[in-house]
Amino acid sequence: MMLTKGSMKPSLLLGLALSYLSLLSSAAIFDLSELSWTLRNENGSVVVPGSVPSMVHLDLEKAGVITEPLLEINDFTERWVWMDNWTYTADLSPFFATLEANSTSDQTLLLFYGLDTIANITFADQPVAWVNNQFRQYFFDVTPHILAAGSSGGNLTVDFESAVTYGQNVSSRPDAETFPPGSVFEIDAAREYIRKIPIDFGWDWSPAFAPSGIFKPAYLITLTDSTNGTDISIGAPPISPSSSSSSADLIFIEETSVDIYKLGSNFSIPPVQSADWVLNMSLAIRSGADIPSSSSSLTLTFPELGITSEAFEVPELVGRVNETTWFSVQWQIPDSVPKRWFPHNLGTPQLYNLTGTLSLGAGSAQTASNVTFTLKTGFRTIRLVQLPYSQEDVEQRGITPGDQYHFEINGEAFYSKGSNLIPFDNFYSRIPTDRVRWVLESAVQVGQNIVRVWGGGMYQPSEASTAGGVYDFYSICDELGILAWTEFSFSDALQPINPFLLESIEPEVRQNVRRINRHPSVAQWAGGNEIEGIVIGTNQSLPNGTIYLNQFVTMFQDFLHDIALSETRSVPYTDCSTTHGVLSIDPYILRFENGTEGNLYGNSERFDYVADQAFDYSTYPVARFVNEFGFHSLPSFYTWQEALTSPDDFSFNSVVVASRDHHPPAGGLAFPNPNAPEGQGQMEDAVKMWLPTPGTSDSNQTFAQWCYSTQVFQAMTIMAEIAWYRHGAGKGENNLGGIVWQLNDIWQGVSWSSLEFSGRWKVLHYGYTRAYAPVSIYPFWTPGNETLQVLTISDKFNEVQGSAMLTWYDWEGNELNSSTVEFTTPALNNSLILEATGLDQILPAGKNATDVWMLLNLTAEVDGVTMTNEEYFTPQPLSNASLVDPKISLTRGDDLTFTLSAKGGVAPWTWLEHPFGTVGVFLDNTTNLASNGFYLVPGIDRTLKFVLNPAVSSVLDPDPADFVVRSLWNNTHTGAESDFSTRSVSV
Repeated sequence: MMLTKGSMKPSLLLGLALSYLSLLSSAAIFDLSELSWTLRNENGSVVVPGSVPSMVHLDLEKAGVITEPLLEINDFTERWVWMDNWTYTADLSPFFATLEANSTSDQTLLLFYGLDTIANITFADQPVAWVNNQFRQYFFDVTPHILAAGSSGGNLTVDFESAVTYGQNVSSRPDAETFPPGSVFEIDAAREYIRKIPIDFGWDWSPAFAPSGIFKPAYLITLTDSTNGTDISIGAPPISPSSSSSSADLIFIEETSVDIYKLGSNFSIPPVQSADWVLNMSLAIRSGADIPSSSSSLTLTFPELGITSEAFEVPELVGRVNETTWFSVQWQIPDSVPKRWFPHNLGTPQLYNLTGTLSLGAGSAQTASNVTFTLKTGFRTIRLVQLPYSQEDVEQRGITPGDQYHFEINGEAFYSKGSNLIPFDNFYSRIPTDRVRWVLESAVQVGQNIVRVWGGGMYQPSEASTAGGVYDFYSICDELGILAWTEFSFSDALQPINPFLLESIEPEVRQNVRRINRHPSVAQWAGGNEIEGIVIGTNQSLPNGTIYLNQFVTMFQDFLHDIALSETRSVPYTDCSTTHGVLSIDPYILRFENGTEGNLYGNSERFDYVADQAFDYSTYPVARFVNEFGFHSLPSFYTWQEALTSPDDFSFNSVVVASRDHHPPAGGLAFPNPNAPEGQGQMEDAVKMWLPTPGTSDSNQTFAQWCYSTQVFQAMTIMAEIAWYRHGAGKGENNLGGIVWQLNDIWQGVSWSSLEFSGRWKVLHYGYTRAYAPVSIYPFWTPGNETLQVLTISDKFNEVQGSAMLTWYDWEGNELNSSTVEFTTPALNNSLILEATGLDQILPAGKNATDVWMLLNLTAEVDGVTMTNEEYFTPQPLSNASLVDPKISLTRGDDLTFTLSAKGGVAPWTWLEHPFGTVGVFLDNTTNLASNGFYLVPGIDRTLKFVLNPAVSSVLDPDPADFVVRSLWNNTHTGAESDFSTRSVSV
């Protein structure tokens, strides 16, 4: 294809905002949110105003019928909502009034970007469709209904059937397949038969709301049959404008896919980095007019690069809106022209504006119409490497035999450091972009370079203005430079195979792959979450287990794989989040457990909730990549103020607090370790075993300390795992990934999260700053043989030189001895700083293990910048340590700067907490890095500055006096600096 240099017409240089203004003044799009909606239950006993986009729970709350679903135990008391059937109804008269001046040849589409989930649709009181998939967008030609209705209009209704009832009914049919128990968390709704967010029926961290509603924007789109010479600029198609407009359009772009890859590469053929780029754009168009192919063209431009494609011919457009015309074009671009997109810690996340201009009807009897659209994209190659290690790697590098499992970005292997991500709210339609941005910025700020869009949740949107997105996600990932491992919405359930389900799943998968193709942040598609392990166990334990294994192969090896790779050549596919890897890439054949003993394949996960095994490295998996691990904790006392309404509830084992711990759920799945206690007991055991047990004279203070202490333990154990998996990159397993099970804290703990629902950082999230630093230091302690190894660990592509200082202190803060070691750490490797065995050889002379601790400091030159990292070693659990009163002094500045001093002894895990209603981050005044939850040593003051995020805070001018300090000393002593006894409960 020909590549030309040149400039664009001034009209093509308009940004997205100006494009939107142009669209809203000239397109015949009627926003269904502007209708007057009514919501009623099946028997009519509840009738309230409804809204679009929204959900039944939210409209009932707005009407005062129920209270906020996330309050108290409302997930139980409000279950009557999902037990009922609900109908949204709107009078169509306002829409019909807009048609009076239009031609009778106009045609109208009814567009729903998201219906949750089982619904009958009628338009102008005439049946339109029955739908059963939350993850699809739906188009319906309602032109015949408009003509039949005349000027009378009628109603638009969407009747939602309870998804739970539907699932129970479908699964009880005589011809329905039965499945072994194990996929039920809280509601037995046979969710494997329902294309709905899996967590809606409960999870081991999530309540079961099973919501319903028109949860994404919806429109009526009227298309004309006249090419009238209009010039229209729109945003990234398929658009979802925020209000109606007045005049007719010729076409509507139903779907867009932009897939950028290297010439000659695909899933099985690695990219040649010097090869030309290929930009494959596919468009799905619905047209109101017959337009011959000879009169239309598509031209593509990258204005920042000064390049424009040739005019590609557009095929004939058939003027029937119930038909879609698909066409694709390929534009070849030299490798040297664009800069590459990289994750933020490996380079620059370079993005470019891609403008497309459709010229329609040129040379016909009428004047051509031009439709211009602009979207952002980037150039990168992303590869999931699963090829075998060579014999040379095994012999010369000491790599354990088996297959590789890691990502390469633009041809370079890197260490994946990230978090798992679940839906930001149980109710999609109220998720704000500001909060999503804060979560992703928080991940980037602590050194993470990947998030995993977990298969038990929702397909994430591109941005609010594309395909009814409601909020921005992938566009923010692109901008911030954070990869998004992405999964199809299947999780922890065996999947039935029948034509009825597959017929619904195929367009679901195609629509979502095509929609996010243009985003360079997309790292891979995984078929689902954890299902491979379930089906292997089923196959081994049941006489007819082969049936379920064959179904898994059909769905996850063949069906999803083939669909995904028919829609993208730039994004890899794997069958499951946790997998044994492949026997072959092309043809794609899964390995399952067909491996050679002693070899490593695929990836792994670890969840073990027995406290005495938390730091036992022998229980940590040896794997190429660890994609899920973690431990849960309580949220902050201040976060509980958003969820609890009675002062009596503010207690670790209060009925309400315990009921919000869904780990494990009542009657739910068994967890990997049968000896593990239930959720509250797991946290309680961990704190009592490893930390001083909270217990003060003030109940609020004690509860606040429990919240803090469970977070401290969570940070300790997960940071230990991160360090272990990171150090594996330089050992035989060559582990190149660790993705923590980090969830947005909506509910109780929500187990494993490091961010709470409000956006408040937990102790763990600050710990990531140390654990995920490019070069870190960590003490690996094996108490069984009293062996201590101190390692420096590097994720950098080049060797790193620096110095490490190891300093012993007693708990009064006296320095006992110190040593400095110079080190050189190879790329993606580690260096041994200290190795010693026997406490008599490790401890300072004459000291007991309960009386001393070690401060580990690292200083290194990284990319021309001096960086530091610190960690702590205690030879005995802090529950046994001889802690003394740290007598912390907190000096508050008017600019939210705080200086902490220990006037007594050492304060391990010193924690500065910001008040209710505020969201932000504490930055170290010296390094400007996120800092909190550290060892405060007498004579070594810490100064932190709190940077408020006003976009997600309800209190914009916090009083410095409301910032309080916590330490483990206050677990058994009520300190004035963290006294909650006079604080009222805020709801």
